[in-house]
Amino acid sequence: MLRMNEAAPVPPYLAPGRDLRLDFFRGLALWFIYLDHIPDNLVSWLTVRNYGFSDATEIFVFISGYTAVIAYSRMMLKAGWPRAAVRIYRRVWQLYVAHILLFVAFIAQIAYVSIARDTPQLIEEMQLLGLGQNPYQAILEAALLKFRPVNLDVLPLYIVLLAAFPFALPALMRWPWAVILVSIGLYAVTSHFNWNLPGYPDDKVWFFNPMAWQVVFYSGAVLAVVAPRLALLDRWSRTVTALAAFYLLFAAFIALSWHYNSLERLIPDWFARQIYPIDKTNLDILRFVHFLALAWMVRLAVRPNARFLKWHIFQPIRRCGEHSLQIFCLGTFLAVTAHIIVARYEESIVSQLLVSLAGLVIMSLFAYTASWFKAQSKGRRGR
Repeated sequence: MLRMNEAAPVPPYLAPGRDLRLDFFRGLALWFIYLDHIPDNLVSWLTVRNYGFSDATEIFVFISGYTAVIAYSRMMLKAGWPRAAVRIYRRVWQLYVAHILLFVAFIAQIAYVSIARDTPQLIEEMQLLGLGQNPYQAILEAALLKFRPVNLDVLPLYIVLLAAFPFALPALMRWPWAVILVSIGLYAVTSHFNWNLPGYPDDKVWFFNPMAWQVVFYSGAVLAVVAPRLALLDRWSRTVTALAAFYLLFAAFIALSWHYNSLERLIPDWFARQIYPIDKTNLDILRFVHFLALAWMVRLAVRPNARFLKWHIFQPIRRCGEHSLQIFCLGTFLAVTAHIIVARYEESIVSQLLVSLAGLVIMSLFAYTASWFKAQSKGRRGR
């Protein structure tokens, strides 16, 4: 067990109570993912995707690593590593089952709409041609997480990261800095040699490369252990903040240039050749640094006891964050429905606004219902 000075700040994985920031920002990330999954959605201009290199995926993966340490380190310290590992793999199994069920629902929805409206191009758009060409092979590859239609890439990434987590957890508790150095080293080697896991069909690879994206997951995991020591950076707070703000402004300018030709013309060709392409699959360094800069600014702006986190107006976001797996699956399914509806009405602004609002309302109502059932279950066990 770690020995700490009683006067020192308590690390997050030992702190009592629930950190509302995690629920808030995880719920916000789930809302953003839903809105971003609707193609050409006007409402997605409210998300972070259009104002920088990173997007809600980094937020979701980072918080997943952070909460993984909080959830399982306490069990390891109290009941030992085997008990914690069993609990982790129980969660991995839940994630796997959720992914398979979501895959089946996704396929059924696309197949029904494609047949009912005679739109076979929808199957190609959702990258489901492999299922029609060789259905038995495609089903096997789906079970192996190699065959993933559009928007079904995040859960397989999380499954792989969490499946490897039991082996890293003891080291995280003892040598967190060594763990992040190994993580950064793997990220660098993966980027250099372009390593990735094979996908299906054979010319595909994983859209979210686990060997690259693990650095975001373990950045969150390590932070849950060493957070009090980051106060050392406050000595250079002004410098770090200035650098972070400058980089965020730079990233916003580049991201907005993708939408406005007047801004794009201001970027020299030689500079564009240096930064493009900004790869999402292997987590381009520009994306990773952008997320770190954003996280630093959020750290300064949102303290653990920030009053707005308890405002009733933000309760739907927090509720969604509390039930992240269910809400992620529901949001992914609803995004396909929204895509179909918007396409039917020729991408009208009214349809985009309505499906965006309706999807967020349905996700929130589902989260409130899940919270109610959870409270009822706890009440029955307490009798």
